[in-house]
Amino acid sequence: MGKRAKITIVGAGNIGATAAHWAASKELGDIVLVDVVEGVPQGKGLDLAQAGPVEGFDARIVGTNGYDETADSDVIIITAGLARKPGMSRDDLLKTNAKIVHECASKAAAKSPNAVIIVISNPLDAMCTVAHRASGFPKHRVIGMAGILDTARYRAFLGMELNVSVEDIQALVLGGHGDAMVPLVSYTSVSGIPITQLIPKDKLDAIVKRTRTGGGEIVGLLKTGSAYYAPSAAGVQMAEAIIKDKKRILPCAALLEGEYGINGLFIGVPVLLGKNGIEKVLEVTLTNDERADLHKSAAGVQELVDLL
Repeated sequence: MGKRAKITIVGAGNIGATAAHWAASKELGDIVLVDVVEGVPQGKGLDLAQAGPVEGFDARIVGTNGYDETADSDVIIITAGLARKPGMSRDDLLKTNAKIVHECASKAAAKSPNAVIIVISNPLDAMCTVAHRASGFPKHRVIGMAGILDTARYRAFLGMELNVSVEDIQALVLGGHGDAMVPLVSYTSVSGIPITQLIPKDKLDAIVKRTRTGGGEIVGLLKTGSAYYAPSAAGVQMAEAIIKDKKRILPCAALLEGEYGINGLFIGVPVLLGKNGIEKVLEVTLTNDERADLHKSAAGVQELVDLL
Protein backbone atom coordinates (compact mmCIF):
# COMPACT_ATOMS: atom_id res chain seq x y z
CA MET A 1 0.00 0.00 0.00
CA GLY A 2 1.12 3.57 -0.68
CA LYS A 3 1.69 6.02 2.10
CA ARG A 4 -1.14 8.12 3.46
CA ALA A 5 -1.95 11.36 1.74
CA LYS A 6 -0.72 14.50 3.50
CA ILE A 7 -2.72 17.70 3.93
CA THR A 8 -1.28 20.98 5.16
CA ILE A 9 -3.75 23.50 6.51
CA VAL A 10 -2.33 27.00 6.93
CA GLY A 11 -4.21 28.98 9.56
CA ALA A 12 -5.54 27.25 12.69
CA GLY A 13 -8.45 29.60 13.29
CA ASN A 14 -12.09 28.59 12.93
CA ILE A 15 -11.90 27.65 9.24
CA GLY A 16 -8.52 25.90 9.43
CA ALA A 17 -9.27 23.91 12.58
CA THR A 18 -12.72 22.92 11.30
CA ALA A 19 -11.20 21.87 7.95
CA ALA A 20 -8.81 19.65 9.91
CA HIS A 21 -11.80 18.19 11.75
CA TRP A 22 -13.69 17.38 8.51
CA ALA A 23 -10.56 15.97 6.85
CA ALA A 24 -9.68 13.77 9.84
CA SER A 25 -13.23 12.45 10.15
CA LYS A 26 -13.08 11.44 6.47
CA GLU A 27 -9.64 9.85 7.03
CA LEU A 28 -8.29 11.75 4.03
CA GLY A 29 -4.72 11.58 5.29
CA ASP A 30 -2.24 12.96 7.79
CA ILE A 31 -2.78 16.61 8.70
CA VAL A 32 -0.36 19.42 9.51
CA LEU A 33 -1.90 22.56 11.06
CA VAL A 34 0.29 25.66 10.65
CA ASP A 35 -0.27 28.94 12.46
CA VAL A 36 1.87 31.90 13.57
CA VAL A 37 0.39 31.86 17.07
CA GLU A 38 2.50 29.66 19.33
CA GLY A 39 0.63 26.78 20.94
CA VAL A 40 -2.64 27.16 19.05
CA PRO A 41 -2.01 24.74 16.17
CA GLN A 42 -0.22 22.36 18.54
CA GLY A 43 -3.10 22.42 21.03
CA LYS A 44 -5.86 22.07 18.44
CA GLY A 45 -3.91 19.32 16.66
CA LEU A 46 -3.49 17.38 19.89
CA ASP A 47 -7.15 17.83 20.81
CA LEU A 48 -8.25 16.58 17.38
CA ALA A 49 -5.86 13.60 17.53
CA GLN A 50 -7.49 12.65 20.83
CA ALA A 51 -10.89 12.52 19.10
CA GLY A 52 -9.53 9.75 16.87
CA PRO A 53 -10.12 6.92 19.36
CA VAL A 54 -13.71 8.09 19.90
CA GLU A 55 -14.63 8.68 16.26
CA GLY A 56 -12.51 5.84 14.96
CA PHE A 57 -10.22 7.66 12.54
CA ASP A 58 -6.50 7.08 12.07
CA ALA A 59 -4.59 10.17 11.06
CA ARG A 60 -1.41 11.73 12.30
CA ILE A 61 -2.28 15.30 13.25
CA VAL A 62 0.45 17.76 14.17
CA GLY A 63 0.47 21.47 14.84
CA THR A 64 3.43 23.71 14.10
CA ASN A 65 4.52 27.33 13.76
CA GLY A 66 6.87 26.57 10.86
CA TYR A 67 6.80 24.81 7.52
CA ASP A 68 9.36 21.99 7.90
CA GLU A 69 6.67 19.50 8.97
CA THR A 70 4.61 20.34 5.88
CA ALA A 71 7.17 18.92 3.41
CA ASP A 72 5.80 16.77 0.58
CA SER A 73 2.14 17.58 1.18
CA ASP A 74 -0.35 16.51 -1.49
CA VAL A 75 -2.74 19.37 -0.76
CA ILE A 76 -2.17 22.76 0.90
CA ILE A 77 -5.31 24.52 2.15
CA ILE A 78 -4.71 28.21 2.87
CA THR A 79 -7.18 29.70 5.35
CA ALA A 80 -4.84 32.26 6.95
CA GLY A 81 -5.86 35.90 7.17
CA LEU A 82 -8.28 38.10 9.03
CA ALA A 83 -11.95 37.16 9.05
CA ARG A 84 -14.59 39.72 8.14
CA LYS A 85 -16.20 41.78 10.87
CA PRO A 86 -19.63 43.44 10.55
CA GLY A 87 -19.53 46.45 8.24
CA MET A 88 -16.32 45.20 6.61
CA SER A 89 -16.42 44.35 2.94
CA ARG A 90 -14.32 41.49 1.63
CA ASP A 91 -12.29 44.20 -0.10
CA ASP A 92 -11.28 45.86 3.18
CA LEU A 93 -9.38 42.69 3.89
CA LEU A 94 -7.42 42.93 0.67
CA LYS A 95 -4.12 44.54 1.67
CA THR A 96 -3.69 42.78 5.01
CA ASN A 97 -4.57 39.34 3.75
CA ALA A 98 -2.52 39.71 0.56
CA LYS A 99 0.65 39.98 2.68
CA ILE A 100 -0.34 36.99 4.81
CA VAL A 101 -1.36 34.76 1.89
CA HIS A 102 1.77 35.66 -0.10
CA GLU A 103 4.02 34.55 2.76
CA CYS A 104 2.05 31.36 3.46
CA ALA A 105 1.86 30.31 -0.19
CA SER A 106 5.53 30.90 -0.93
CA LYS A 107 6.74 29.07 2.21
CA ALA A 108 4.36 26.13 1.81
CA ALA A 109 5.06 25.79 -1.94
CA ALA A 110 8.80 25.69 -1.33
CA LYS A 111 8.39 22.62 0.93
CA SER A 112 5.79 20.85 -1.25
CA PRO A 113 6.57 21.67 -4.89
CA ASN A 114 4.09 19.11 -6.26
CA ALA A 115 1.11 20.01 -4.09
CA VAL A 116 -2.22 21.46 -5.14
CA ILE A 117 -3.08 24.70 -3.34
CA ILE A 118 -6.67 25.38 -2.27
CA VAL A 119 -7.27 29.00 -1.23
CA ILE A 120 -10.08 29.85 1.21
CA SER A 121 -8.80 33.24 2.47
CA ASN A 122 -10.83 36.32 1.49
CA PRO A 123 -11.24 38.27 -0.73
CA LEU A 124 -11.10 34.89 -2.39
CA ASP A 125 -10.53 35.53 -6.08
CA ALA A 126 -7.81 38.11 -5.49
CA MET A 127 -6.10 35.87 -2.91
CA CYS A 128 -5.92 33.12 -5.56
CA THR A 129 -3.94 35.55 -7.73
CA VAL A 130 -1.62 36.25 -4.78
CA ALA A 131 -1.11 32.52 -4.08
CA HIS A 132 -0.54 31.78 -7.78
CA ARG A 133 2.15 34.46 -8.03
CA ALA A 134 3.77 33.58 -4.70
CA SER A 135 3.90 29.83 -5.28
CA GLY A 136 5.00 29.91 -8.90
CA PHE A 137 2.74 26.88 -9.42
CA PRO A 138 1.04 26.22 -12.78
CA LYS A 139 -2.56 27.45 -12.93
CA HIS A 140 -4.14 23.98 -12.61
CA ARG A 141 -2.58 23.57 -9.15
CA VAL A 142 -3.95 26.78 -7.59
CA ILE A 143 -7.69 26.66 -6.96
CA GLY A 144 -10.07 28.87 -5.03
CA MET A 145 -12.86 27.60 -2.79
CA ALA A 146 -15.97 29.70 -3.29
CA GLY A 147 -18.39 28.17 -5.76
CA ILE A 148 -19.01 25.03 -3.70
CA LEU A 149 -19.81 27.16 -0.64
CA ASP A 150 -22.03 29.58 -2.56
CA THR A 151 -23.78 26.65 -4.26
CA ALA A 152 -24.21 24.93 -0.88
CA ARG A 153 -25.85 28.05 0.56
CA TYR A 154 -28.14 28.26 -2.48
CA ARG A 155 -29.01 24.55 -2.20
CA ALA A 156 -29.62 24.89 1.56
CA PHE A 157 -32.05 27.79 1.02
CA LEU A 158 -33.84 25.88 -1.77
CA GLY A 159 -34.11 22.84 0.51
CA MET A 160 -35.60 24.98 3.29
CA GLU A 161 -38.13 26.47 0.87
CA LEU A 162 -39.21 23.13 -0.64
CA ASN A 163 -38.75 20.97 2.45
CA VAL A 164 -36.91 18.34 0.40
CA SER A 165 -33.53 16.66 0.83
CA VAL A 166 -30.61 18.90 -0.08
CA GLU A 167 -28.96 15.82 -1.59
CA ASP A 168 -31.46 15.93 -4.46
CA ILE A 169 -30.85 19.61 -5.27
CA GLN A 170 -28.34 20.26 -8.07
CA ALA A 171 -27.18 23.79 -8.65
CA LEU A 172 -24.34 25.93 -9.92
CA VAL A 173 -23.11 29.32 -8.73
CA LEU A 174 -20.45 31.01 -10.86
CA GLY A 175 -18.47 34.25 -10.70
CA GLY A 176 -16.44 36.04 -8.08
CA HIS A 177 -17.00 35.23 -4.40
CA GLY A 178 -18.89 38.38 -3.53
CA ASP A 179 -22.29 40.01 -3.77
CA ALA A 180 -22.11 39.92 -7.59
CA MET A 181 -21.85 36.10 -7.78
CA VAL A 182 -24.08 34.42 -10.36
CA PRO A 183 -26.44 31.63 -9.22
CA LEU A 184 -27.52 29.92 -12.46
CA VAL A 185 -31.26 29.36 -12.18
CA SER A 186 -31.22 27.67 -15.60
CA TYR A 187 -28.91 24.96 -14.16
CA THR A 188 -30.86 24.42 -10.93
CA SER A 189 -32.96 21.30 -10.53
CA VAL A 190 -34.33 18.85 -7.97
CA SER A 191 -33.65 15.29 -9.11
CA GLY A 192 -33.64 16.61 -12.68
CA ILE A 193 -36.86 18.65 -12.31
CA PRO A 194 -36.18 22.29 -13.25
CA ILE A 195 -36.42 24.54 -10.19
CA THR A 196 -38.69 26.95 -12.08
CA GLN A 197 -41.40 24.25 -12.04
CA LEU A 198 -41.22 24.01 -8.25
CA ILE A 199 -40.71 27.55 -6.93
CA PRO A 200 -42.45 30.73 -8.19
CA LYS A 201 -40.21 33.44 -9.65
CA ASP A 202 -40.54 35.95 -6.80
CA LYS A 203 -39.52 33.34 -4.20
CA LEU A 204 -36.66 32.18 -6.41
CA ASP A 205 -35.41 35.76 -6.88
CA ALA A 206 -35.40 36.21 -3.10
CA ILE A 207 -33.38 32.99 -2.64
CA VAL A 208 -30.86 34.11 -5.27
CA LYS A 209 -30.49 37.42 -3.45
CA ARG A 210 -30.06 35.70 -0.09
CA THR A 211 -27.40 33.43 -1.60
CA ARG A 212 -25.43 36.44 -2.86
CA THR A 213 -25.35 37.98 0.60
CA GLY A 214 -25.12 34.65 2.45
CA GLY A 215 -21.69 35.33 3.93
CA GLY A 216 -22.67 38.77 5.15
CA GLU A 217 -25.82 37.39 6.77
CA ILE A 218 -23.70 35.08 8.94
CA VAL A 219 -21.13 37.83 9.73
CA GLY A 220 -24.01 40.02 10.87
CA LEU A 221 -25.33 37.30 13.19
CA LEU A 222 -21.98 36.18 14.65
CA LYS A 223 -20.64 39.74 15.03
CA THR A 224 -17.15 38.48 15.95
CA GLY A 225 -16.11 36.64 12.80
CA SER A 226 -17.38 34.90 9.70
CA ALA A 227 -18.74 31.51 8.63
CA TYR A 228 -16.57 28.46 9.10
CA TYR A 229 -18.49 25.16 9.10
CA ALA A 230 -19.63 25.30 5.48
CA PRO A 231 -16.52 27.04 4.05
CA SER A 232 -14.20 24.45 5.60
CA ALA A 233 -16.41 21.54 4.51
CA ALA A 234 -16.34 22.90 0.95
CA GLY A 235 -12.55 23.16 0.98
CA VAL A 236 -12.27 19.58 2.22
CA GLN A 237 -14.63 18.37 -0.51
CA MET A 238 -12.13 19.79 -3.01
CA ALA A 239 -9.20 18.16 -1.19
CA GLU A 240 -11.01 14.82 -1.24
CA ALA A 241 -11.65 15.07 -4.99
CA ILE A 242 -7.93 15.70 -5.52
CA ILE A 243 -6.55 13.10 -3.08
CA LYS A 244 -8.93 10.35 -4.24
CA ASP A 245 -8.75 11.45 -7.90
CA LYS A 246 -12.54 11.49 -7.95
CA LYS A 247 -12.91 13.57 -11.17
CA ARG A 248 -15.71 15.60 -9.61
CA ILE A 249 -17.33 18.46 -11.46
CA LEU A 250 -17.51 21.30 -8.96
CA PRO A 251 -17.65 25.09 -9.20
CA CYS A 252 -14.22 26.44 -8.19
CA ALA A 253 -12.20 29.60 -8.76
CA ALA A 254 -9.86 28.88 -11.69
CA LEU A 255 -7.46 31.07 -13.61
CA LEU A 256 -9.26 31.71 -16.88
CA GLU A 257 -7.38 32.36 -20.09
CA GLY A 258 -10.13 33.16 -22.55
CA GLU A 259 -12.87 30.85 -21.27
CA TYR A 260 -16.19 32.66 -20.91
CA GLY A 261 -14.48 35.64 -22.56
CA ILE A 262 -12.46 36.30 -19.38
CA ASN A 263 -8.67 36.52 -19.36
CA GLY A 264 -6.10 36.48 -16.55
CA LEU A 265 -8.51 36.33 -13.62
CA PHE A 266 -9.48 33.70 -11.06
CA ILE A 267 -13.26 33.33 -11.41
CA GLY A 268 -15.68 30.65 -10.21
CA VAL A 269 -16.56 28.22 -13.02
CA PRO A 270 -17.35 24.49 -13.20
CA VAL A 271 -14.15 22.45 -13.28
CA LEU A 272 -13.15 18.80 -13.32
CA LEU A 273 -11.18 18.11 -10.12
CA GLY A 274 -8.78 15.19 -9.89
CA LYS A 275 -5.29 14.29 -8.72
CA ASN A 276 -3.68 16.98 -10.92
CA GLY A 277 -5.93 19.71 -9.57
CA ILE A 278 -8.06 21.36 -12.24
CA GLU A 279 -8.00 18.86 -15.08
CA LYS A 280 -10.51 20.74 -17.21
CA VAL A 281 -12.51 23.96 -17.19
CA LEU A 282 -16.05 23.33 -18.42
CA GLU A 283 -17.63 26.04 -20.52
CA VAL A 284 -21.39 25.82 -20.13
CA THR A 285 -23.88 27.75 -22.23
CA LEU A 286 -25.15 30.83 -20.41
CA THR A 287 -28.16 33.04 -21.10
CA ASN A 288 -27.31 36.60 -22.17
CA ASP A 289 -28.24 37.86 -18.70
CA GLU A 290 -26.09 35.25 -16.97
CA ARG A 291 -23.13 36.04 -19.22
CA ALA A 292 -23.53 39.77 -18.54
CA ASP A 293 -23.71 39.07 -14.79
CA LEU A 294 -20.59 36.91 -14.98
CA HIS A 295 -18.65 39.68 -16.73
CA LYS A 296 -19.89 42.21 -14.18
CA SER A 297 -18.68 39.91 -11.40
CA ALA A 298 -15.31 39.55 -13.18
CA ALA A 299 -14.99 43.34 -13.41
CA GLY A 300 -15.29 43.50 -9.62
CA VAL A 301 -12.50 40.95 -9.25
CA GLN A 302 -10.36 42.87 -11.76
CA GLU A 303 -10.65 45.99 -9.60
CA LEU A 304 -9.25 44.10 -6.59
CA VAL A 305 -6.43 42.53 -8.62
CA ASP A 306 -5.52 46.00 -9.94
CA LEU A 307 -5.26 47.22 -6.32
CA LEU A 308 -2.71 44.48 -5.64
